[in-house]
Amino acid sequence: MTTARPGRRSRTSERRSWAPLLVVCAGYFMVILDVTVINVAVPVIGRELSASLTGIQWITDGYTLVFAGFLLTGGALGDRLGNRRVFCWGVVVFTASSAACALAPNAPFLVVARLVEGLGAALIVPGSLALLQQSYPAPAARSRAFGLWGSMAGIAASAGPLLGGLLVSTVGWRWVFLINLPVGVASLVLTPRYVARSPRRAARALDWPAQCAVVAAVALLTAALNEAGRRGWSDPAVLAGVGLAVLAAVAFAVRERLARSPVLPLSLLRSRAMSGGSVIGLLFNFGFYGMVFTASLEFQHQRGFSALGTGLALFPAVAMTMFASAVSGRLSHRTGDRPLVISGMLLAALGLAGWTAAGTDPAYPLLVAPMMAAGFGTSFALTGGAATVMGAAPPGYSGAASALFNTTRQIGSATGVALGGSLLATATDYSAGLRTSMAIGALAYLTAAGLAWLCVPAKPQRP
Repeated sequence: MTTARPGRRSRTSERRSWAPLLVVCAGYFMVILDVTVINVAVPVIGRELSASLTGIQWITDGYTLVFAGFLLTGGALGDRLGNRRVFCWGVVVFTASSAACALAPNAPFLVVARLVEGLGAALIVPGSLALLQQSYPAPAARSRAFGLWGSMAGIAASAGPLLGGLLVSTVGWRWVFLINLPVGVASLVLTPRYVARSPRRAARALDWPAQCAVVAAVALLTAALNEAGRRGWSDPAVLAGVGLAVLAAVAFAVRERLARSPVLPLSLLRSRAMSGGSVIGLLFNFGFYGMVFTASLEFQHQRGFSALGTGLALFPAVAMTMFASAVSGRLSHRTGDRPLVISGMLLAALGLAGWTAAGTDPAYPLLVAPMMAAGFGTSFALTGGAATVMGAAPPGYSGAASALFNTTRQIGSATGVALGGSLLATATDYSAGLRTSMAIGALAYLTAAGLAWLCVPAKPQRP
């Protein structure tokens, strides 16, 4: 009888310990990548498929609307049916719809496929964070996993224009969707092998009226914010969308108070860590994605960079997200999450304030340090923000907590992009609008730092 050598066993064990993290983060990466990679490809798509302006807008925004609107539904399904099962369902839907997008013969077909793709994304994302919490129960390992998970968002969002420009200029726009297929198939094959089956709570009923209300609230608000960037904040359609979103949110709150099995028990929302951590997520997404969006427009429209050049110009912010997540993941179990979130938000605020103070037409090298500071600070704080929200949730509501955190982050992203677009569109001086957008982003980061002092636990969580 032969026995494996100790060194070989340890290497095998190490590979298996990394496997759930890599599998889950791969699925999450392709979801976030599809938010931004389409922006560079959509002008070419519009020409080749003879799409109207409305059709182009729906190709871009339909995915985001469905994604943001159904996140809480995805989280509730994961808690009830098992997060691994729902995650795999989401990968199947996302991969199949990506193939449909790549094969789309016309614009209406592509719009429908993008809507279905958004539904798949909404099933993937809540389960991704819940599965990492399940797979890494030790605080140190969980912090490192949350750190890499968080860095995926910044890398995917910032790399989207670069990858999109490269694909469109070489092999064509259909490959923007085809690249999802090998990732999706690998994730689907490897998830059952390396990720343990999640608990099921089938006895918990799904409160469909509440689900419909929250889908309507988030989708209407996201749509209104998207339109605000084009039409202005005083446009009747924008105001109507915000008003209807508020009514839907009120209906959701009333239904949650009366429901026997609420989507999010009000006791959870009263938790300082849960609600405060979710607002912090909204604020730092507001600052980071507002910066990426306005910087992209600055580099392309004012400085004449190509799509590929714009992606390269944003690379300093992207590079910092991976580095920051690795550092914060190693530090959080020693220092606790509060110092990391506060210091990250202060550093990011300093970066955007530096861009604001750089003048009307600063040379690109002067913008590298502000972008690096914003990328590093956001990713440094994201690990602690995610850990705060997930640590405040009972095990039976890990999917719902993940969905809440990611929903508020999506709202923050949409708000940052909408406000940045409005400021650039309405300012008499483009440079003044850009600096105002950066200053507001810095203020959002400072607000998040103050909120972290009140809401994020001071000490490391012990097993």
